[in-house]
Amino acid sequence: MNLEIKIPTVGESITEVTISEWLKQDGDYVEMDEIICELESDKASFELNAEAAGILKIKAREGDTLEIGSVICEIDTSAESAGNSVEQEGERQIEAKTEPEPAKETSVAVAPAVADIIEMRVPEVGESITEVTLASWIKNDGDYVELDENIADIDSDKASFELPAEANGVLRIVAQEEDVLEIGALICKIEVSEAPVITPEDKATPAAPAQTDTAGGSYTEGHPSPAAAKILAEKSIAPATVVGTGVGGRIIKQDAEAAQQKVAADEPAEFSAIASGHRNQRREKMSSLRKTIARRLVAAKNETAMLTTFNEVDMISVMDIRKKYKDRFKEKKEVGLGFMSFFTKAVCLALQEWPAVNAMLDDQEVVYNDFCDISIAVSSPKGLVVPVIRNAELLSFEGIEKEVVRLAVKAREGKLSIEEMTGGTFTITNGGIFGSMLSTPIINQPQSAILGMHNIVQRPVAVDGEIVVRPIMYVALSYDHRVIDGRESVSFLYRVKEFLEDPARMLVGI
Repeated sequence: MNLEIKIPTVGESITEVTISEWLKQDGDYVEMDEIICELESDKASFELNAEAAGILKIKAREGDTLEIGSVICEIDTSAESAGNSVEQEGERQIEAKTEPEPAKETSVAVAPAVADIIEMRVPEVGESITEVTLASWIKNDGDYVELDENIADIDSDKASFELPAEANGVLRIVAQEEDVLEIGALICKIEVSEAPVITPEDKATPAAPAQTDTAGGSYTEGHPSPAAAKILAEKSIAPATVVGTGVGGRIIKQDAEAAQQKVAADEPAEFSAIASGHRNQRREKMSSLRKTIARRLVAAKNETAMLTTFNEVDMISVMDIRKKYKDRFKEKKEVGLGFMSFFTKAVCLALQEWPAVNAMLDDQEVVYNDFCDISIAVSSPKGLVVPVIRNAELLSFEGIEKEVVRLAVKAREGKLSIEEMTGGTFTITNGGIFGSMLSTPIINQPQSAILGMHNIVQRPVAVDGEIVVRPIMYVALSYDHRVIDGRESVSFLYRVKEFLEDPARMLVGI
């Protein structure tokens, strides 16, 4: 029986998802609850589990966007795993025999029995290294490998490493060349077994010669790996002109890169100048997250009466406090003392004084919130995400900093849940970490306002009639004029400025 697997409901506001990656191949046998693919919505990523054991039949490809409830694959539940099928077929054949057959004279090699399966994962290769790239496979899928035999080359941003087999057995490749894998990610499996047993007759029979090319070398000699072939094709380099240093003379990624550098060095200056002016183009399909971000930004510009007001903040007091207490704060609280806790605390106090800035428009009604759920804009590998610090007005500096770190780490790892990214009442975005001097941030609907932080620059300013150099930050408040009047927006931003320039005000609330 074929069991249809459909896209499950993954959130109230999510109507479609994109197939990010198939973890199993069409025709593979899968176990019940085994993860078979990864799905991506405009808010988060999800794993799809097999609903039964059987043979997988894929109905949609990677990159396809499917609506909730659409059929993504089928599982033939009547099919059994290869091991069980062979074993049961053998039992049926034995039971069907009415009398034993005479032993055949021809001897065959006895296949090794699989005792166990070892999952090999990307090992830790350095304190600061969090991911590696699978450069090339030295062994092929299905090859018999021995303990400590090198089976693959992996690259990090600092060095290259060899991956040794962790047991004797048959190699089953999971990750492909050029895949970027996190530390601990599954890279391959080894079906543990001893080497195939050869009968005396097999030993007496001359072995068939290994496949060779016309020069008598290994069949892998002069053949590039997929990663190397891509580099050679891009630079129009013939594989025959490259010397392979991989196993059996195979051309690996490092050989292709060396050939690429040699060609560039050997080209005449005039040709190099022309060749360097490449006019290549490439197209990439927009992810669901990127499409949603684009749609919401355009809607915010078109559907709100958005204005932006600016001010500047002398950050000397905040910076002096951080300089004086940051080491002791980190030692006692086990978290760094950053600027975000100062801004979040100042914003929460100012929002309580000017509640319209913390409100939002719902049809013909204005909804006022007596709590401060502060959204923090975070840049993740897949795009901009905005996790929420709940009831930030109740948190201490320590609590705010720990929440910021927790949410930022989950955002970079792509592990934020739907609940952690919905329901904010006000947003803070910090373009200053990328060097932005000034910007007009776009409102994060349905909220009515967003505060933009920028870089801190030493500038000459007048203080008590004298010109002094101070660390100055420009701040910007974009707001929906349908909900917030000019007096409220300007007063709110000036109140934030007062709290930051004299942080003691935040302690006494004046």
